[in-house]
Amino acid sequence: MKKPGGFTLLELMIVLVLISLMLGLSAALFTKTTGKSSMDASARDIIAAVRNARVLARNNGSIQYMVFDLETRRYSLEGRSEKALGPGIGLKIIDPLQGEVITGKYRLTFHPGGGMEGGTIVLSDPNRRINIHMDPVIGAVEMKAES
Repeated sequence: MKKPGGFTLLELMIVLVLISLMLGLSAALFTKTTGKSSMDASARDIIAAVRNARVLARNNGSIQYMVFDLETRRYSLEGRSEKALGPGIGLKIIDPLQGEVITGKYRLTFHPGGGMEGGTIVLSDPNRRINIHMDPVIGAVEMKAES
């Protein structure tokens, strides 16, 4: 006589437990990665906006401003549409004259000669910090991440 084929209930339960465990772990890993990539994307967007403001100032021969609203965590080139930072990303500016600025609006000034006035832009979340430093003389922008 042949034994009937198939799986026992215990075998099916073990497989279901293993699948749910793998899905739970992958979801937790994916959430951490998404937060990191969101902050990296925000930093890259800010750097692109800074470079754009510098180019506009040089090409138009006029001063350009980039405005940061530190309370709503939004930024824009003055007179253009605003962009918001991702959820959970903190924003502050370290100004060479005023020190740490965490409230109100802050303006970076870009001159037609290529220079700029402003401080270091700091993005942060509970696990990481990104400093966007601008050289006021030559207008270079540098990003440094810290864990």
